[in-house]
Amino acid sequence: MERLIDGYRRFRGAHWPEYRDLYRELSQYGQKPPVLVIACSDSRVDPAVIFDAAPGEMFVVRNVANLVPPAEKGDGLHGTSAALEFAVRVLKVGMILVLGHADCGGVSSALRGMPMDDFEYLDDWIGLIDPALQRLGDIDRQAPESKEALERESIRLSLDRLMTFPFIAKAVEAGDLTLQGARFRVFDGRLEWLDKGVGTFERVT
Repeated sequence: MERLIDGYRRFRGAHWPEYRDLYRELSQYGQKPPVLVIACSDSRVDPAVIFDAAPGEMFVVRNVANLVPPAEKGDGLHGTSAALEFAVRVLKVGMILVLGHADCGGVSSALRGMPMDDFEYLDDWIGLIDPALQRLGDIDRQAPESKEALERESIRLSLDRLMTFPFIAKAVEAGDLTLQGARFRVFDGRLEWLDKGVGTFERVT
């Protein structure tokens, strides 16, 4: 608790004065972020820090392994899907970025195929990565390059799943929305951006 309170005090002393007028404007007129970022909950991968974003610039959804589930209704609460709908239909963002990262624990678990029978929610959620693993075919699951390949393929899979949401497909087809993918390398702070024309991730310089 003390660490959080100390952080708040630093925020009030340094960050708040810098952005005081912006916060007041956002409070008065509401938010209008141009981009939705779907990122991992991993504490090392904060989109606002990576992109040096000011308040109000990004609408962020974070979950384990930055996954987009298929568009479906039914039992259960669909938190990520609800956030997608709010961002696209209410906030009318112009871009959705799926931001993956290196050293992703969720991807590593999917790659190893570890049984997680003791978990009530995590097993099914990590299972969303399985189609990406199948796309890679027969790979050496112990090789470091296989983990990197699955991290990238999982981002591509989430981009494909975004198009299963009718309101997203409609906005994309109308030219009002673009879908992008990127991968952040924790170990060296580098960003790879998906070139959708050729399907490969290229390092941003």
